Amino acid sequence: MTFWQFLANPVVAIGDWLRGLLSGWGMAAATVDLIMALLSALVVVSVPFIAIMGLIWASRKIIARLQDRYGPNDSGVSAGPYAIFQTVADAIKILTKELIIPEHADRPVFILAPILVVLIALAVWAVIPFGPAGMQGVDLNIGLFYIVAIASLVLFSMMMAGWSSGNKYADVGAFRAISQIISYEVPEVLALITVVMLVGSLSMQDIVRFQQIPLIVALPIPAFIYLMALTAEVGRLPFEIAEADAEIVAGYFIEYSGMMFGAFYLAEFINIFAGSLLFSIVFLGGWQGPFVASVPILGAVWLLIKGLIIFTLFMFFWGAMPRMRIDHILNFSWKFLTPLGLVMVIVVALVDAAARAAGITSMVGRSLILLLANGVVAAGTFWILRKVEARMQQRELARQAALQAELSAR
Repeated sequence: MTFWQFLANPVVAIGDWLRGLLSGWGMAAATVDLIMALLSALVVVSVPFIAIMGLIWASRKIIARLQDRYGPNDSGVSAGPYAIFQTVADAIKILTKELIIPEHADRPVFILAPILVVLIALAVWAVIPFGPAGMQGVDLNIGLFYIVAIASLVLFSMMMAGWSSGNKYADVGAFRAISQIISYEVPEVLALITVVMLVGSLSMQDIVRFQQIPLIVALPIPAFIYLMALTAEVGRLPFEIAEADAEIVAGYFIEYSGMMFGAFYLAEFINIFAGSLLFSIVFLGGWQGPFVASVPILGAVWLLIKGLIIFTLFMFFWGAMPRMRIDHILNFSWKFLTPLGLVMVIVVALVDAAARAAGITSMVGRSLILLLANGVVAAGTFWILRKVEARMQQRELARQAALQAELSAR
């Protein structure tokens, strides 16, 4: 193998070299496979941990610019140029803080909750494809289903953290967080169903390879639904009511301190980054991009660029959006996103089947027809919302008129 061939795909090259080295030492094939699987898992898990320090720093800078805050933009000489050492200092501080467990807490459950939330956040990364074959932890044929199933387990960690704290604020935070996540998992799955119908596979690699044209072109409304559901799943504004400081004092992990609080904070950022990559994989073509066929390592670069764009969008929501009330949050899911998602499942199924029956099998043709169908649905949705708004205004005017008449009669 030449040096340029190594640079084109160093991940696979290093893996093949290690496998050959272990086999050369006389190890059994099963032992070599086990060691390589453990090393692959270690590499995959190390990616979010390495990236998280830079992402926390970047999120603070982005939000500080949006809100014109002085501190994160100029933390003094001790924080280093552009405050790059501030995140390191915060990590040291949170690791050295005293760990306090409330007297009335259920200690085993209280301790297990932050461990579980980090393990769930890391488990998602096993099926994220960073590039073509060989640049993924494992290519499950049910990869998309695996991600949805694993993400649902976070409900248990939230309930465990809130209930075991022995604190009413923590209980309320847990109930709010669980109700929000359950509500938004429904439109999220509906949006993903439209993708699976077009691709015909749940494999993450198959979804990426299918996208000669990014699916956001053919499915802009499902992409919007999935983005909103992801924002609610990771708990970013305007869906941050589960942790709202002003309302319920940090939500379900109010009683946590030190490393345990740091575990929730770490899992939160890992989930935001994972969500950014997942949206990029499902709707933006994932690792596909120019020159990836000849230089596979560029796939990871393209995926990272797309993921960082979505991550920046999440940070924009965090820094610029107002916080919604819990009833508005749930209404937005059950009364808008979920019905819209059901409509899109039916529309995509019928329109794509009609296009193929008419002999339109190219991705360009199918994308254009589906884009037109999305435009019709969007126009119809806008018309319905205008009608609903006009009716609500009429009811409000009638109520005010009745109130005024009653006051005049008195």
